[in-house]
Amino acid sequence: MTETRRIFLDGAVVPVTRHDDELVAGDGRRVSVDEAAHLAPVEPTKVLAVHLNYTSRVEEFGVSLPPAPTYFQKPLSALNGHRGDVVRPRNCRFLNYEGEIAIVIGRTARGVSWDDAWDHIAGYTITNDYGLHDFRDTDAGSMLRVKGSDTLCPLGPGLVTDWDPREGQVLRTLVNGEVVQEASTDEMTWDMAYLVADLARSITLHPGDVILSGTPANSRSVEPGDVVEVSVDGLGTLSNTIVDGPLPVSDEVGAQPTATEQVLSTARGGDWEFRGQRAPHPTDFSTVPAPRQDPRR
Repeated sequence: MTETRRIFLDGAVVPVTRHDDELVAGDGRRVSVDEAAHLAPVEPTKVLAVHLNYTSRVEEFGVSLPPAPTYFQKPLSALNGHRGDVVRPRNCRFLNYEGEIAIVIGRTARGVSWDDAWDHIAGYTITNDYGLHDFRDTDAGSMLRVKGSDTLCPLGPGLVTDWDPREGQVLRTLVNGEVVQEASTDEMTWDMAYLVADLARSITLHPGDVILSGTPANSRSVEPGDVVEVSVDGLGTLSNTIVDGPLPVSDEVGAQPTATEQVLSTARGGDWEFRGQRAPHPTDFSTVPAPRQDPRR
């Protein structure tokens, strides 16, 4: 297997290849793996993600899978790297980890078959599909702020080729050294090539594009100071630290963070049988600001 990374080296972004405990640039410069400043290992034009795929997560939700996958998109501004800080805005409370394997496209894919889709995958990396569930009510359909807020898409540490997800590879998420998620890729309902072929029916996938392949059960909230690691057999370990944002989400405009039954059951994993069925408590939206007259008029 070959592993490539992108790091800051001598003030520039440099692609490097891992050789044991060193990262080697094309011009021969070397840096220790532990000392390198990492970026996301690829530069995608888009990051797409499947909602549900692992059977343990489906069972935890107490739902039935649809006949085919459904997806959402994370903006490129959410990208982060190995050992990067993941920011929880100061007035938000429900930031959840979701350890996942990310597919990286190697050849342009459009209208490819399921079998041929494997040949359009460059390799794989690790991701943590963080969700800011304080906005679960207001962005329930798109999940734009839930999954797309800044820093919530770390990728890394590297892009690994010649790695086969069909060999029962094990994924583990750890918070402060304690295992909180553990599953095999055998749990996936739809394999990597299926996801590529499905999306490529109507969306052109370009080299470097990333598809997040789903998370197993037990996504829970983390707090500033927590160190979250996602380890995958053969892909290494992605590590990030949760930090408190310097500013709260502004209350001047827009919907505000909430703590409804929908938010709590998603963030904490309880009351799944009531998820989306109980009406929000009337005080949950009391902090939403009233529309104001535009001062420029």
